[in-house]
Amino acid sequence: MNNSHMSALRLKHAELEAKLEREENRPLPDTGLIHALKKQKLHLKDMLTQESLPA
Repeated sequence: MNNSHMSALRLKHAELEAKLEREENRPLPDTGLIHALKKQKLHLKDMLTQESLPA
């Protein structure tokens, strides 16, 4: 996988982390949204891990 794609995945992961943090710190956080964001982050992390393994 090329570096620009990896960078895009890392950026998306960071954006999801920021959204997750904002939602968790709201007075009445949406637990469904938190769950969905965590699931998306985990998926991106898995993709990054798989792509960084040697072929």
